[in-house]
Amino acid sequence: MEEREIVSVSLPLAGGVLLGTYLMGNLHVLAGVCALLPAAALLYLLSGRGRRYAVIALLFGAVGLSCGVTRRMDLPAGDGPATVSKASETLRTHVRRIPFPSEETGPLVLALMTGDRSGLDRETIQTFRQSGASHILALSGLHLGILYGLLLWLTKPFGNGLVTRRLRSMFLILAAGAYTWVTGASPSLVRAFLFILLRESALLLERKPSPVRVLCGALTLQLALTPSVAASVGFQLSYLAMAGIVLVLPRLQGWYPSEGPRKDRWNLPRRLWEMMALSISCQLFTGPLAWLRFGTFPKYFLLTNLLAMPLTSALVILSAGCTLLTAVGLCPGWLVTADDAVARLLLQVLGIIASM
Repeated sequence: MEEREIVSVSLPLAGGVLLGTYLMGNLHVLAGVCALLPAAALLYLLSGRGRRYAVIALLFGAVGLSCGVTRRMDLPAGDGPATVSKASETLRTHVRRIPFPSEETGPLVLALMTGDRSGLDRETIQTFRQSGASHILALSGLHLGILYGLLLWLTKPFGNGLVTRRLRSMFLILAAGAYTWVTGASPSLVRAFLFILLRESALLLERKPSPVRVLCGALTLQLALTPSVAASVGFQLSYLAMAGIVLVLPRLQGWYPSEGPRKDRWNLPRRLWEMMALSISCQLFTGPLAWLRFGTFPKYFLLTNLLAMPLTSALVILSAGCTLLTAVGLCPGWLVTADDAVARLLLQVLGIIASM
């Protein structure tokens, strides 16, 4: 019941925002739609008899349309407060200070950790694009998700008592929010932060977080706060990918019977299938939009994700460790060497795929 309610709010709101965004150039059609939705909602409201969800959908569709129409009233982003700019530059400075042996590793790590791709050469960018791994370079929910998983693992030894769980949740929310804020708050990063915020808030309230409710709740919050983000391709791709993960991934995973968490952990064929299922789930939803917007489709997306995603996860984790330890002056040489080796291996793998 609760999932049906949040879906009846979030999807009409999103549809209304998108409709308002793309009808700005046709004022006659726009005026007609603006008048039609509230009128239809009022008729359903007066008719009663089980029309609750239709009323909710129509009303929030009208609200979303209004948000989409007024999206141009959003204030320009600008450079942000001075504290944000200073914190961002501090983060980039610490990353640049890491003494990587290879010249190409520093710019790649800087792009993955801060979103600054200015140091990447044209050949590297082309390699990522041709191999279907452009999403790895764009600072997104993927990177925040990896860091979130790392923090979960690091805080696990503190136990699972009530006080510990609450402190952990508050720390994770603050850490994810700070990283999102410092690195520019791109639409996909904000989406990932809202996912973390809603998940951890549910755990704080001792409720089981539902993937559908988290997805729809984040969508509603983000569109309500910044309706102009609906026109962003990154926003659209991010939510489409998550919709595929929430709706399709569990069904694909069910095709390979589970033998229990302990056995599944060491079952290599099943682990490979889970990675393939994740890639397929995302591509089913994002592929059509990528084709419409960019006219391309990654032919080797399965191979790219099977090989590049584990390396990317390792690279982000190692780079986070190098950045933190470099900031306090305690980064060991072996960690820098390992980080450099993973970065070079990732570039080599993507180079091979791009040449196929």
